[in-house]
Amino acid sequence: MTPQAKVYVAVIASFSEDGNLFPKRLRWEDGREYSIEKVLDVRPAAALKAGGQGDRYTVQINGHQSYLFFERSPNISGTNLGKWFVERK
Repeated sequence: MTPQAKVYVAVIASFSEDGNLFPKRLRWEDGREYSIEKVLDVRPAAALKAGGQGDRYTVQINGHQSYLFFERSPNISGTNLGKWFVERK
């Protein structure tokens, strides 16, 4: 079994008035863009297939459920808050 890899993706996200971060749209590595129809769940979780730890967003894209991870940056004083990734299938 081949391990899955992290694929870092560009994400357009917004913050709610109470500070919660919500992804709205993502751009895959080949340039295709996908709208995130719904955020179904957010929780701290490990990316068990690709490795890493962060916030796991269960999202709905094109009617399908998928995971999108936000890996927080250890340097909280800079402008880089973290990176988004998905697990390659």
